[in-house]
Amino acid sequence: MKRISICGLPVDAITMQETIQLIDEAISQKKETIHHVVINAAKVVNAQNDAELKKSISGCDIINADGQSIVWASHFLNNPVPERVAGIDLMENLVKLSAKKGYRVYLLGAKEEIVKKVACVYQKQYGGNIIAGYRNGYFKKEDELEIAREISDSKADILFVAITSPKKEIFLNTYKREINMPFIMGVGGSFDVIAGFVKRAPEWMQKTGLEWLFRVMQEPRRMWKRYLVGNVQFIILILKEKFKNKKLNPE
Repeated sequence: MKRISICGLPVDAITMQETIQLIDEAISQKKETIHHVVINAAKVVNAQNDAELKKSISGCDIINADGQSIVWASHFLNNPVPERVAGIDLMENLVKLSAKKGYRVYLLGAKEEIVKKVACVYQKQYGGNIIAGYRNGYFKKEDELEIAREISDSKADILFVAITSPKKEIFLNTYKREINMPFIMGVGGSFDVIAGFVKRAPEWMQKTGLEWLFRVMQEPRRMWKRYLVGNVQFIILILKEKFKNKKLNPE
């Protein structure tokens, strides 16, 4: 698969269907752990000053463009990715695939009431056997190794981690050998949406790149700085990258 670079971070130029196929093959063939990550504008900005986050992303086996801003930036930089592969959409597709193929899922993250609700939602939709186990995302650093081993003991095929960035990326990169599972990925705040505690932006806002605005409208005090300031920083980074590319490759 083709891998491009945006502001020093790699991104795979693949579709949702191609991503699912790669994951399905990895699980069915019992290959070594496939570590997946999605990137968006905020993650690109944060990785510029966080070496551990950047290392955790760059070391992943599959890297998808989660935000529409990444898709637009790739076209602007003349190295396009074909489409957005949102983490929550990929998670939902993989749960459906798991029900079809008999794969089992482990859920890690969010508050206890939320992760428990997600487990119940999926068990109701696809049967009780689909969930290999779950645990909330509130734990101390000294407990991480034990938790990784508990996840491994579940014998699940897929691990979804709904913890804030950069903690989830670093946790997965640090303990993927101990987890020893065919497929692992971070899913951010997806559990909140599946459990019904947070609404997702309407489809038209997702397609037009305004999902961030919907989040700000829902939680203005917590989100305005993250998105408004972060988006401006991302645009500046992309413009600098464009200018640098022009200097290196003048027409």
